[in-house]
Amino acid sequence: MGLFSTLLNVVAPPASLLMLAFAWPTLTFLHACEWFLHSLYREDMEDKVVIITGASSGIGEQIAYEYAKRRANLVLVARRETRLWGIRENARLIGAKAVLVMAADVVKEEDCRRFIDETVSYFGRLDHLVNTASLGHTFFFEEANDTSVFPHMMDINFWGNVYPTYVALPYLRQRNGRIIVNASVESWLPMPRMSLYAAAKAAVINFYETLRFELKDDVGITIATHGWIGSEMTGGKLMLEEGAEMQWKEEREVPVIGGDIEEYARLIVAGACRGDEYVKFPRFYDVFLVYKVFAPEVLGWTFRLLLSSYGTTRRASLISTGRPPMYLEPATPPKPLTPLARREIQG
Repeated sequence: MGLFSTLLNVVAPPASLLMLAFAWPTLTFLHACEWFLHSLYREDMEDKVVIITGASSGIGEQIAYEYAKRRANLVLVARRETRLWGIRENARLIGAKAVLVMAADVVKEEDCRRFIDETVSYFGRLDHLVNTASLGHTFFFEEANDTSVFPHMMDINFWGNVYPTYVALPYLRQRNGRIIVNASVESWLPMPRMSLYAAAKAAVINFYETLRFELKDDVGITIATHGWIGSEMTGGKLMLEEGAEMQWKEEREVPVIGGDIEEYARLIVAGACRGDEYVKFPRFYDVFLVYKVFAPEVLGWTFRLLLSSYGTTRRASLISTGRPPMYLEPATPPKPLTPLARREIQG
């Protein structure tokens, strides 16, 4: 058996790559056909009920607007209730039928049970559950002197998905509903300063991949993964348990770079309505996954080359390093849409 395993270790990887090279055109064609058929029979969201957690900013806010364009009924959930009221008005202007605002903490099961029960009591149904609540960080693990943030990372990024899903499943089964999950390529792609975030996102993806088989076709699951994307997280902000938003001057001066949040949100909602199992933005990240499986050394060399500056200049994040904050600012409510912007969105 040992000799056989040794032989497979030598033969299987290159043979699999060769088979993949020949199968790739066929798989691409089949995926295109599947996408076309799903587009013909995409779900009409008018009058349906959608719960969006983490809806107070970033990806969650933009997803709310995308569902609003489809004239769905929305339930916006976050800890920052003051921000939700402005987003509620914007969503109603865009086309949402009804919008409820609920302040809740998704890492507390009793809060999840409350906002889901109130949703079903008010609307009589639940069709989509969108989990976007997330907490990121930008510090090197060994420099995190204050370990109190560690449980928050796992609570929000993992249990903040599990608890709403657990409570919502009976209602989603009744409607053959769908769960939409906001994940990240960091779940399998190594990135500096994101060790805890990456571990939590990996747990989320593995949880929903397993749950997909348990639920069979009763409830659909769409897992959305994104690469580097502009958001509050990339801007250096951190949401703590008590709801205070802390942002340090050093990190506020770092320009936000990355993909388009609005485009990512549009792809998520469109994919969910088509019944897609996966939404990837941008798609070229899949290339790195192939290298990670078949040639991890190449991926490691590439990242060391591209990120070599991290090894020589450690401009450490002040978040959770035990140092005093230089600046603290409250969250600002979203500005109402101007008539011109409103016409552009509706168009």
